[in-house]
Amino acid sequence: MGFVRHVVCAMSGGVDSSVAALLLKRRGFNVTGVFMKNWDSLDEKGICTTEKDCEDAYRVCQILDIPFHQVSYVKEYWHEVFSNLLKEYEKGRTPNPDILCNKHIKFNHFHKYAIHTLGADAMATGHYARTSQEDEDVFQQTHIAPPTTLFRDRFEIRNPVRMYKGADLFKDQTFFLSQISQDALRQTMFPLSGLTKEFVKKIAAEAGLHHVLKKKESMGICFIGERHFENFILEYLEPKPGNFVSIEDGTVMGTHKGIAPATNHPALFRDTLRTDRFHWLTVDPPPELARTQMMECHFRFIHQMPLTPCTVTLNMDGSVWISLSQAVRALTPGQFAVLYKGDECLGSGKMIQLGPSEYTLQKGRERLIAAAQHKEQPTPEPAS
Repeated sequence: MGFVRHVVCAMSGGVDSSVAALLLKRRGFNVTGVFMKNWDSLDEKGICTTEKDCEDAYRVCQILDIPFHQVSYVKEYWHEVFSNLLKEYEKGRTPNPDILCNKHIKFNHFHKYAIHTLGADAMATGHYARTSQEDEDVFQQTHIAPPTTLFRDRFEIRNPVRMYKGADLFKDQTFFLSQISQDALRQTMFPLSGLTKEFVKKIAAEAGLHHVLKKKESMGICFIGERHFENFILEYLEPKPGNFVSIEDGTVMGTHKGIAPATNHPALFRDTLRTDRFHWLTVDPPPELARTQMMECHFRFIHQMPLTPCTVTLNMDGSVWISLSQAVRALTPGQFAVLYKGDECLGSGKMIQLGPSEYTLQKGRERLIAAAQHKEQPTPEPAS
């Protein structure tokens, strides 16, 4: 990336993006704040939270004395994120809209808007993550002239930008960024990369951003917010009632609307899965995996779940098989398998196939033992 002067910061009206914009301005960048509107309805209480968030973001930009813009991706969000969520649920799968929102909206449409429409050198967000470019001071404010050797552009080797966990491991959001493109990652800054949430709040308080400090932490679906999930999703999907059937003896235990509660039955635990074509943040798979088709690393499919050691096998079609060191509860088709090597987030792939459950394996072992015992039993001698 060349000399960075102008940075467009995605503003949500929350404390993280507000402090991100503040830190960029303190570092001497020309900062523009942009609020994205991606959902167009009221919450269960009849309140349009989007308008309040937009007002909060605008107020922050006034305090920081930076330009403010608003852009709408309501149509794009519906077609590329929410429609996908509905289709996945109809197929009985469990999607992750936050990962898709970052992939399609923030780090695609918004990225292009920041670079091509507003003419920014880079974009920034309030995510807790860091890249190899920040470690290497690529976004420095001192201009270093590039070498002027012949054919430099044609033969220049560009090292891929890597993404690492943020300093605040509890808030680390690399999981949600595991599907973004290398092009977007190369032009993105994460000003909160080396900070903890508590320190970010301290910066906001000292800067007088009290109105965003009072806001509750957002924990709902990306851009939709916190909802009573079952009621909300049934506004868009026809309920598909069914029976709770015991996997052990086939007894009908009750009914459900198509969204069922969970248990810790062995049928929910599995230790192998296959993804679709895996999305490597560096574009190409790690050299070790490309060379041997196998690699040791760590896995998670839920944000903040403990990382599980695993062995990854690369398939010819770009998909991967992941074998876990221990069985994990509720692996679900449609969710994303996110891989880590040390602090580096390698990327993710959608789970499309699961291995046998602990219950199936247990029953298989019992049948084998029973068959072996039956074979060992002495055959009664015929009566003389």
